[in-house]
Amino acid sequence: MIKFYIVNTYNFSPITTKKITMNTPLTKNKSKLPYYLLFFMAFYLNTPHAAEYENKTTADGLGDNAVNRAYTGNGKIYVATGGGLSISSDGGNTFINKTTADGLGHNINMRVYVHNGVVYAATLGGLSVSTDGGNTFTTKPWNVHTGIISNFVSGVYVDDEIMCVATNAGLSISTDGGNIFTSKDSADGLGHDYVYRVYVDNGKIYVATEGGLSISTDDGNTFTNKAIANGLGHNIVKDVYVTSGVIYAATSGGLSISTDGGNTFTNKTTADGLGHNTVFAVYVTGGVIYAATRGGLSISSDGGNTFINKTTADGLGLDAVLGIYVNGGKIYAATYGGLSMSTISTPISASINLNSKEKPQFFSSKRAFQ
Repeated sequence: MIKFYIVNTYNFSPITTKKITMNTPLTKNKSKLPYYLLFFMAFYLNTPHAAEYENKTTADGLGDNAVNRAYTGNGKIYVATGGGLSISSDGGNTFINKTTADGLGHNINMRVYVHNGVVYAATLGGLSVSTDGGNTFTTKPWNVHTGIISNFVSGVYVDDEIMCVATNAGLSISTDGGNIFTSKDSADGLGHDYVYRVYVDNGKIYVATEGGLSISTDDGNTFTNKAIANGLGHNIVKDVYVTSGVIYAATSGGLSISTDGGNTFTNKTTADGLGHNTVFAVYVTGGVIYAATRGGLSISSDGGNTFINKTTADGLGLDAVLGIYVNGGKIYAATYGGLSMSTISTPISASINLNSKEKPQFFSSKRAFQ
């Protein structure tokens, strides 16, 4: 008789233990099916996975059920929606909504970012900035010479040295905290004037455009564009994320991954488990890849070789996931049907000795259970 002791541990929740008993003897003369089952159980338990998702909507205070992105900072959750920037101070239980009445440039918020306590909201009426946690905002003026090149702001990235603003007319860059911007477009090497997202890593600027992934190694003075010829799944790149030297490009034809600085890409599709080949956003943390697709939230813990897909069956507001953010043990999936949140489970290890007469022991990384 084999007894499996399975321990599931979730952040912020008690430890629960389940016992599964099978009456199949484990002997050398019997079928090897139990052996394969043991390996399957070990693989499953060691795969990071999430609990059911809890979905938040306008009933909880969101400005709109169409959510583009969430971000955390200042002890709050900031949610960019189609009806304002919604803020929660109680872990997502309730939200208050900020609109043009509070200084936002437009009620449609495409992106939100927090750096050093300052909140940046990318809106269809400009880049709105708050220095008081989101209570009030001021909007950066549009100016083709010294300001942001367009009021249609689709994304923003800020660190201590640079501010990059993605617009429908190019990329605007500031190195003085947003007082003066220099703008770049296709004439400077961008794949297209329409810029979806921008990311900065180790001094390099990565720009997701309508015509490819554009990369600058000289502070945005010039760009080199990567396209299908380099292995991208599609020339329309919706998002980009870079970590540990690996580039992840969310395209309209799959999730494209480069390990050589963007010279070549390997493209992942539904054949690898993605929920849909249209990927709207990507986020990577703790070695786990999260791809927001038109058909669900696809998660990989093996470098993108395979994915599992989360959908409305798992509690998502809708299968179309527009944005993804992970922080503090929480997953924030921005969907057309609300903000779906989940707590990441702690990976579990399995110790199996097929030659031993002892029952298999399954234990967490922190504590063993008999």
